[in-house]
Amino acid sequence: MQFSLEKTDTKTAARAGEMITDHGKIQTPIFMPVGTVGSVKGIHINAVKDDIKAQIILGNTYHLYLRPGTKIIEEAGGLHKFNSWDGAILTDSGGYQVYSLSGTRKLDESGVLFRSHIDGSKHKFTAENVIDTQRSLGSDIMMAFDECTPYPCDYDYAKKSLDITHHWLKRCFNRYNETEPKYGYHQSLFPIVQGSTFRDLRIKSAEEIAKYGAEGNAIGGLSVGEPHETMYEMTELVCGILPKDKPRYLMGVGTPENILESIALGIDMMDCVMPTRNGRNGMIFTQKGIINIKNKKWENDFSPLDPDGESIVDSTYSRAYVRHLFSAREFLGGMIASQHNLAFYLWLVKEARKHILEGDFASWKEIMVKQVSHRL
Repeated sequence: MQFSLEKTDTKTAARAGEMITDHGKIQTPIFMPVGTVGSVKGIHINAVKDDIKAQIILGNTYHLYLRPGTKIIEEAGGLHKFNSWDGAILTDSGGYQVYSLSGTRKLDESGVLFRSHIDGSKHKFTAENVIDTQRSLGSDIMMAFDECTPYPCDYDYAKKSLDITHHWLKRCFNRYNETEPKYGYHQSLFPIVQGSTFRDLRIKSAEEIAKYGAEGNAIGGLSVGEPHETMYEMTELVCGILPKDKPRYLMGVGTPENILESIALGIDMMDCVMPTRNGRNGMIFTQKGIINIKNKKWENDFSPLDPDGESIVDSTYSRAYVRHLFSAREFLGGMIASQHNLAFYLWLVKEARKHILEGDFASWKEIMVKQVSHRL
């Protein structure tokens, strides 16, 4: 994978760059729609490509390992062929699911023993078999196996967890280096910085990760309940240590405001389920603020979902119509809202990139943060 920086903002740490994978170019900063089980929930893959214009999507190792399983995906020729997506794919290692399954898993240096959320069957993830699974999936970017610490957690837990994550990381790279891609194209491996909200642990982790000289680096364990100010503090700290010539991926972030603030701190890649999950529940993101489309105030509003954004999202459907769909519990309502929100997120990072290149990102960002976080 190749990564080149085109411009860095003079007043912030925001960067505009380009990643080149064997499945296409990705202009950064970029937001990546989440396709946990091989699909972006509720949206046809052609719409993800042609309407939303996504350049890269996510898949999840934990979920795809359990269902349909690596055997079926290998028989299909990899995840790209299985879900008919010809763009780039990034797969999470399952570390976040290990975190979310804290009540039904046993973790030590050897790996994680857990029960399937589907049928209760026992499984074990190790640094090695997580790499093997991602080789079978065939993602362009694979993530190293890590433990995502909860918030809050005490210092001793965070330190022990970080030691395990770093131990797993070494084993991940060993396995990565002794195996080959299965489908004839390159796969990159990104390590993940952990350390909870403790500055010394984050510094230690970022310095350790930087030693690997990986093709890209990720920041995990944030956006798990900590105050936004703390998330930004940790992100800025780590971005100051990670190599400047490699893409930086902030995992699981976030609101439109979070996206803009993270870009300003030097983040290149982001993902979050918020556009689709909140869309299915009636939350619409627009250039002028956030709408709860279920509210009665939109009952007679026949303007598009985002009147100021007709050039970037589908203006076919009015607010009144989408509200009606939610009131009638029609699946189409959530599908329209999800697609709209993802289109908005992709527009937002594209605009951020444009203003970085034009040299006025800082002033534009200050205006947009206030607008997109406003409740309409």
